Amino acid sequence: MIKTKAYAAQNEKTPLAPWDFERREVGPHDVQFDILYCGVCHSDLSQVTNEWFPGLFPMVPGHEIVGRVVKVGEHVKNFKVGDLAGTGCVVDSCQVCENCKQNMEQYCLEVRTFTYNNLGRDGMPTYGGYSNTIVVREEFVLHISDKLDLAAVAPLLCAGITTYSPLRLWKVGKGHKLAVLGLGGLGHMAVKFGIAFGAEVTVLSTSPKKEEDAKKLGAHHFLVTTDPEQLAAARGAFDFILDTVSAEHDINMYLSLLRTHGVHICVGLPPKPAEISVFSLTGGSKILTGSGMGGIKETQEMLDYCAENNIVSEIELIDIRDIQKAYDRMHKGDVRYRFVIDMASL
Repeated sequence: MIKTKAYAAQNEKTPLAPWDFERREVGPHDVQFDILYCGVCHSDLSQVTNEWFPGLFPMVPGHEIVGRVVKVGEHVKNFKVGDLAGTGCVVDSCQVCENCKQNMEQYCLEVRTFTYNNLGRDGMPTYGGYSNTIVVREEFVLHISDKLDLAAVAPLLCAGITTYSPLRLWKVGKGHKLAVLGLGGLGHMAVKFGIAFGAEVTVLSTSPKKEEDAKKLGAHHFLVTTDPEQLAAARGAFDFILDTVSAEHDINMYLSLLRTHGVHICVGLPPKPAEISVFSLTGGSKILTGSGMGGIKETQEMLDYCAENNIVSEIELIDIRDIQKAYDRMHKGDVRYRFVIDMASL
């Protein structure tokens, strides 16, 4: 077993604190890499507080993980010691079901295993990236380019692929009007990808203070959703809305901003179900859909695209001892736009 240092929550009411545990030894198909940086996702906060469902404790969060390979199994073909590597939200799947065969491991129909707060095929809990090292099957390890700031690459493993995947699925690009609802960790990446793909991008936000940031990120327009006049002027204006908001909000109102056959894509994860009026959909043959992460092949495609186009997350680098302060700030929306832990501080 591999002795591992981490920060963990012992239950849903205790703050994260140092905790030692053991990871499995490197098997024939495994890659071990020492973690250099780990992004802090809003879902980390949701899971350690049991906001969504009862968690498995002790819990080591973190699924935006980048580092350097220190050991590989005898059957590993695509990684060697010294390579940069990364792991996102999923670390295992059955690899034989219909979805897995179509490179959609994130929707595995059998034994999808999340990076933390989940049970692996061996029945043991998984522990995430707020730790100094990790062991992952080769099929779920990603190649990381050395062209970009490694710390700023880490959030691409969740915030990046979660926004990249639906924009690619719906072929958003030149000639489309894309609205990004919410300008946070997910929203700022949606703006960057939308611009890169050639769409005309508008940021929708309740906060007028975010207009300057939206424009700096490249957004063409900014709409304050608490202003009735701006909402009225934008009625039926957009081909797509990418909804990144994780708090309760009225989706019906935003559906009115879509053109006929427009698409509202949910990637944020509010804790309570939304109430949708069927009339909001039938009034313009509108589509309400959702998207969760991306498969390994698509995630690698996204990482390569970002390396070629110099796209990374806007981050604030923190020491792990400040993780609870970061959670408090994240809960208040006080982050521009992703906290990343420097794991050298562990």
